[in-house]
Amino acid sequence: MSTLNTHFTPIDQSSWERRDYFYYFTQMAPTGFSLTANLDVTATRAWTKTHHRKFNATYLYLVSRILTQHPEMRIGRVDDQLVTFDVIHPSYTIIHADHTMANLWTAYDDNFDTFYHRYLADLANYGQVPGPMPKTPLATNLYPIGSLPWLHFTNYTPLPFTPLKTFFPVFQAGQFAFDDQGRCQLPLSVTIHHAVADGYHVSMLFHDLQAAFNRPDQLLTA
Repeated sequence: MSTLNTHFTPIDQSSWERRDYFYYFTQMAPTGFSLTANLDVTATRAWTKTHHRKFNATYLYLVSRILTQHPEMRIGRVDDQLVTFDVIHPSYTIIHADHTMANLWTAYDDNFDTFYHRYLADLANYGQVPGPMPKTPLATNLYPIGSLPWLHFTNYTPLPFTPLKTFFPVFQAGQFAFDDQGRCQLPLSVTIHHAVADGYHVSMLFHDLQAAFNRPDQLLTA
């Protein structure tokens, strides 16, 4: 059975550098925002083909790994206490044969091979189970991440019908697009609550994600 890391560190709001911004963007002007950028995934896509690995699992792993470097993206609540989780685990979409979708989640692990085999096991155990949530969530530190492989979009913005209550980022990837040199672009949308992150933080996240997709040999090979 997968070991699920749910460890967290409480945030002392009296000394938290983001205290005033958190209050402003939750109480005075509740706000979230979304940014979409094209990432060059040429190197990672080639690596997955060479090593016979699924790109989606690799995408989930690399995003989850980079999130461990960005504490502002791992802020949640535990019993009304703001906390920073050590890791957050990907809760991702899959598509059934009848085109309905479901959410699965896989416990993140620093080691790619460990995560990859957990991902394959989750697909085998739950991938054909009907309904939107075939695998029961066992922790609060799951973040939403999906893909729309049928469309190369320039913008994707989730529209919640209730006020935002979560501070984890929401990721959505689109269809690959290829330029004249054969390089592969992946549109990636990140939506975040403004209480925990500004445009600077999301920009730095994109920079780190691009660096990760540029060097799969270093991050994916045990």
